[in-house]
Amino acid sequence: MSDQARHYLEQAVMLAHRNMQAGGRPFGAVVVRGGEVLATGVNETVATHDPTAHAELVALRAAALRLGSPDLSGCAVYASGQPCPMCLAAMRLAGVTEVHFAYSNQEGAPFGLSTAALYEELAKPLAQQAMIIRHLPVRPKGAGDLYAEWKARQGRA
Repeated sequence: MSDQARHYLEQAVMLAHRNMQAGGRPFGAVVVRGGEVLATGVNETVATHDPTAHAELVALRAAALRLGSPDLSGCAVYASGQPCPMCLAAMRLAGVTEVHFAYSNQEGAPFGLSTAALYEELAKPLAQQAMIIRHLPVRPKGAGDLYAEWKARQGRA
């Protein structure tokens, strides 16, 4: 492990400790680009009643606001715990190039802090997942094709 990775992971773990001591869940994250910390975040799901307010997403949102762009290409995320599928998907969509974490799902499992079962569920075909997920191709009359119109507007922007 590089000294840099250790440094940022220690920051993420310390954020998680402080959040836990304040009554939150034990998760913290740091977003770094070019050796500069762009943003940090802690899990705010309890405080905000927002199931998407994971530490990584809080930090990604703050980094994107700071940069004035949703493009986080070249950024690395350092997280106290293994990111869940939602957080990893958001990181991929944002262009994050590296993810490092201090605690694995295996380490979190005895404490109810593992998302391994969610990874397993999402690996199944949609029709085999516990949540009902259906494709229903609805096209309102007179509305035009949503995606084709979006693409045409991109050319005018």
